[in-house]
Amino acid sequence: MTLPVPSPDPTPSAAASTQDVLLFAMAALLERRDADTPQHLLRMQSYVTVLVQVLGQQAAFAATLSPSYVAQLMRAVLVYDIGTLAIAERVLLKPGRYNQEDRLAMQSHTVRGHDALEQAEKMLGYADPGAQIAKELALSHHEHWNGQGYPNQLHGQAIPLSARLVAVADVYDAMVSHKVYKAGVSHAQAVAQIAAERGGQFDPDVVDAFVEHADAFDAIAKRHADSDLDMQHKMEYLATAVAETVNA
Repeated sequence: MTLPVPSPDPTPSAAASTQDVLLFAMAALLERRDADTPQHLLRMQSYVTVLVQVLGQQAAFAATLSPSYVAQLMRAVLVYDIGTLAIAERVLLKPGRYNQEDRLAMQSHTVRGHDALEQAEKMLGYADPGAQIAKELALSHHEHWNGQGYPNQLHGQAIPLSARLVAVADVYDAMVSHKVYKAGVSHAQAVAQIAAERGGQFDPDVVDAFVEHADAFDAIAKRHADSDLDMQHKMEYLATAVAETVNA
């Protein structure tokens, strides 16, 4: 079965379009702080769309992956890393290896993102399934199928499906995308490394869907690749942020 390379939410309603523009703008600013680009958001939505299309045809996932759930998931993907807003730039943009203190600080972005979303719900007196998915993603996208992830060492299907999907997409994108301080690996290397973590870091069913349609991931990565100008802006932002941190 060959899937077309998807475009996330290509025909939103007028009301949803306004919400999406506002959400995407906020998420793009969030990405900039992490020395990333809005292209990352488009890649993530498209990767997850591929996985949803494949798994949604399987009986075990069809009920969960309803059209309304998928629409809410696509919006929630934009803010899965919202907790990084609470992380100091000296940690967030550190080019070298983290020490133990740095690692714990960085890992706290999961809890901080979840708690910020939950606090907003309580203050506004508003809760819906989309907000629940956003909280799941913020908290659990670094959990591992084998229970060795963080922050809660969840195991297997105790990890929300939304987070299991985003985990594979996030790691793939991190591996193949070029950073200011290091080049990305090849598509083939990324596929091999993710396949090797089937049943370890990642949900076996999600890995199977990924491997089966890895070519679609490659096409998405190329279609929404960061441009030379994007990389220049990344370097300029990183240099400015580092200088401000040193001089603070």
